[in-house]
Amino acid sequence: MRMPEPPDEDPGFNLTPMIDVVFQLLIFFMLATTYQDPEKEMEIELPVAQSGNEQKKEPEELIINVFQDGRVSLQGQVLDETALSNALKNAALRDPDTQVTIRGDRLVHHENVVHVMDACQVAGLQNLAVGTLDVGNGK
Repeated sequence: MRMPEPPDEDPGFNLTPMIDVVFQLLIFFMLATTYQDPEKEMEIELPVAQSGNEQKKEPEELIINVFQDGRVSLQGQVLDETALSNALKNAALRDPDTQVTIRGDRLVHHENVVHVMDACQVAGLQNLAVGTLDVGNGK
């Protein structure tokens, strides 16, 4: 009696090692990526400081950007004067010692920066700083 021959099976490719390597690379790049602070990626050209100390970011820091055309943004959202005042008052209620850094474009009218400073004062926020570029490293 003759036994039937088993059909030739194509073993195919074992994709498991390749998938493992792809996941390892994915995890590596996710861990190696440095995430940027979106507030500091705004389209603002800061003025250069001739003197002063570098400001370290505190946990409860608010960064307010004042653009060349007078627009004001807080936490990445462009706000009008009323919304900015309300947001600053809420921040002052949470923590009156909140650090506020005002980053004004170097070509902005200083009147706009002063309005933001006044809004901080009215809201009860006294810990203000003005963002500038360091002469040494341009950051």
